[in-house]
Amino acid sequence: MIEIRRVRSEDAGRLARFFETLEARGVGRLFHPHPLSAESARQLAAYAGKDLYFILLETDDVLGYGMLRGWDEGYDIPSLGMAIHPDAQGQGLGRLLMSFLHVAALRRGASTVRLRVAPINTAAARLYRSLGYELTPEKDGPYLVGLLPLRGPRRQRDR
Repeated sequence: MIEIRRVRSEDAGRLARFFETLEARGVGRLFHPHPLSAESARQLAAYAGKDLYFILLETDDVLGYGMLRGWDEGYDIPSLGMAIHPDAQGQGLGRLLMSFLHVAALRRGASTVRLRVAPINTAAARLYRSLGYELTPEKDGPYLVGLLPLRGPRRQRDR
């Protein structure tokens, strides 16, 4: 059974194992919003701010991790990031998690989401473009930046 939910205190260990796998498999060179470490997993499991952190689970295994952040710093447009377990890629889980994150951002009151992707991460860039992101080169950096206007009624929620 697949489930997407906010990271909770009891998820620290499974999230740490997921992060370790990402690092060991070289995903950390493409996805590095924060250290992919056990300490980061513990911090996220105890997090209580405005930003949103989610895991995609199958039974007790973390197959994906997604975030919407920037609200703690006062931004109106959250930055979206996500990673799928290397062994679970190509099964539609990235598209599922992205769709979930878009709805979560919309429900939180965002009208647009933002992301960055390395040009060499062609699979991710292809997914983002297929979801409607227009990717353009970052002004002073090596990444592509994508913005996606969200559609539908927005509702501000702080839960």
